[in-house]
Amino acid sequence: MTRNRKEALGAFVYILPSLLLITIFAILPIVMNIFYSFHDYNIIQPPSWSGLSNYKRLINDPYIVASIKNTVIFTFITVPLQTLFALVLAALLVRRFHDKFTNFIKGALFIPVIASAVLVGTLWSIILSSHGVVNQAIELIGLEPINWLGRQSTSLLSICIATIWKNVGYFLVIFYAGILEIPTSLYEAASVDGASKWQQFIHITIPGLSSVTYLVVTLGTIWSFQIFDMVYTMTGGGPGLSTVTLVLTIYNTAFKEYSMGYASAIALLMFVFVILLSQLQRLIMRKDG
Repeated sequence: MTRNRKEALGAFVYILPSLLLITIFAILPIVMNIFYSFHDYNIIQPPSWSGLSNYKRLINDPYIVASIKNTVIFTFITVPLQTLFALVLAALLVRRFHDKFTNFIKGALFIPVIASAVLVGTLWSIILSSHGVVNQAIELIGLEPINWLGRQSTSLLSICIATIWKNVGYFLVIFYAGILEIPTSLYEAASVDGASKWQQFIHITIPGLSSVTYLVVTLGTIWSFQIFDMVYTMTGGGPGLSTVTLVLTIYNTAFKEYSMGYASAIALLMFVFVILLSQLQRLIMRKDG
């Protein structure tokens, strides 16, 4: 065996474990999902070929239309706001506060991240209840209490607020690390030239975080399309179809209706949505960069 072949064989042995894990836990489930999406399958009986019937059902299903609409609205509300809050808080922590106080603030903001989504959803359900803190504050200023989770006009917004509160700490840490990587000489030179803090933030910090912002927006978008725990805990998809999302519809279809084939078709639809959005974000970020 030649030296080149030995090196190639050695490299293949090194990547083999990772290759097997990716194949078993990423590629194989996608292939099986595509396979089941063309079949009628209820777990108990063997899958039977159904052609495009599951995809035809997608077109006229009111649950799918509502879940796509809610998931897109949820994504367009949460991703920009949690990205903006995390960026501003990270910039303030780097420039305004130092030492133990900074660590305390970072720790306090990171606590919701390590809490489970079920716990956060339950906590916000209590906060937004008829006798919760929010309605008590509203009553103090003379307004009528609001049924935040029981009204179609406010239920999805309530879940957005709870989700932003949970996610901001995670993205703050990413932005904080990104700001520390920007050379301080740029800020010193800008100060010498008379640039204000705001001008430094706009012309140095934001351009310097372009790759970090792309990561944050991409992760936020994927997480938003995966939203399930918070919705299941706070509203269960109601009232009506006002908070039903794609993943909740997949769960209900697969594990309540036992229609695995149709659930696979919905999952594939969501997969395509995420891929398209990720590519769109990439194009926008490349254009802006």
